[in-house]
Amino acid sequence: MLKIISFFMAIIQFCFMWCIGLTGKHQILIDRTKTYQTFEDFGTSSCWWAQTIDDEHLADEIAKRLYSEEGLGLKIFRYNIGGGEADNPDTRIWDTSRRTESFYVLNEETGEYEYDFTRDENARRMLDLAVEYGAEKVILFCNSPHFSMTKSGHASGGLEQYSSNLPKENYQAFVDYVLTIADWFVAQGYPVYAISPINEPQWSWGGEWVGQEGCHYEIDEAIELLELFATEMQKRNSPYKLSGPESGEMTWGHYQYVERFFASEILNSYCDSFAGHSYWMDTKSEEKGQVGDKIREDYPDKKYEMSEWCELPLTIDSTTIDSGLHMAQIIVDDLTKMNAVSWQSWTAVNGDGLLDRIDGELVTYNRYYAFKHFTSFIEPGMQRVRIFDNFGDDSSIKTVAFIDENTTVVVLVNPQENAENITLGGMMGNTQIYLTDETHNCEKIYEGKYNPEIDIPAKSIMTIKVEM
Repeated sequence: MLKIISFFMAIIQFCFMWCIGLTGKHQILIDRTKTYQTFEDFGTSSCWWAQTIDDEHLADEIAKRLYSEEGLGLKIFRYNIGGGEADNPDTRIWDTSRRTESFYVLNEETGEYEYDFTRDENARRMLDLAVEYGAEKVILFCNSPHFSMTKSGHASGGLEQYSSNLPKENYQAFVDYVLTIADWFVAQGYPVYAISPINEPQWSWGGEWVGQEGCHYEIDEAIELLELFATEMQKRNSPYKLSGPESGEMTWGHYQYVERFFASEILNSYCDSFAGHSYWMDTKSEEKGQVGDKIREDYPDKKYEMSEWCELPLTIDSTTIDSGLHMAQIIVDDLTKMNAVSWQSWTAVNGDGLLDRIDGELVTYNRYYAFKHFTSFIEPGMQRVRIFDNFGDDSSIKTVAFIDENTTVVVLVNPQENAENITLGGMMGNTQIYLTDETHNCEKIYEGKYNPEIDIPAKSIMTIKVEM
């Protein structure tokens, strides 16, 4: 039956493509015959906020909103292995929320460092709740080595900018430290998917003013350290992946981190994917597409994981539809131009995040509902497919579509001040339409027979799910 449907769909697609060239009306064709990446998971980070949530009921509500199927249904939980600045008597970080409590603690009696996994209690509770509600992958990541291993005695970077804060004689100690922590989480039954030991290595991290934990690495240093991790993980037969190099932006200026990562024989053979952040490219959609094309050309068998994004600097009011539209456009670009197989937001509970805690109350930002248009409908294992349209260069509407055997999911983002009537072809079956705009928050506005005529309101996000 599906073959018959596919045959008729192909005929419809051919006719639709022919018609696109004959009319000025806005039209979209979903081409299920041309597939791209297979999607894996959506997720977010617990860094800087999870350790501050000491109210059990609030923690449960946050985890439910993020990880349950009633909420966003996220599958990835990014857990920060902190560098211990909350324990550092000489810390230079003024914001207490950006100081982390470490599992690696000085025994005052022996003068030696020991592991104490009863620590970081609030963040561990959030992890437990996330797994209970549906998180299936835990990524353990570091912004910096533990402060006791660094040159400066701080996890907030070196005393000079653009200087690595981890002496080479401590590389092995840092590897052992991270793997010991990861192995403990595995032994407790947590679904540890990967470790990510370095973060945005190209940034300055340090100097006279510091705001968070971080560590600069020159490219050679970053690759040497990651190679040591891969070597040790192979020896131990570690049941989790190595993730890197976590470049702070995926522009041409930092493409060399990807090149050097896969130029390494052991990293190329050991890692089937690489991770990077989507910062500083919000207005560089064309360059993002060029970099994505180059990556696919040079590394066709490697997967890209978009592991961190928020609006930087934060200029859009988080309570408005504009903030959700902005985030949705970034997600579409990363899925279509960078071929991302996963997409993970930065701090989930923060002023630039999805939720926030204000005066003890949980506040939901518009970005939450924008994210839900993707997370609640694009399932792991779905494949992205080609889209034809006749929008032209004047239109700012963005589109992405994913399919499995029986389902097609299309996300439309219209940041324009005007509504659009669109003819959407290449699908048939029972249809559900969800909308976020000034008055709707990812709400179902239609269910019934498929109708190719779609009205997408001004400044809105729409998800269309069609089941054959």
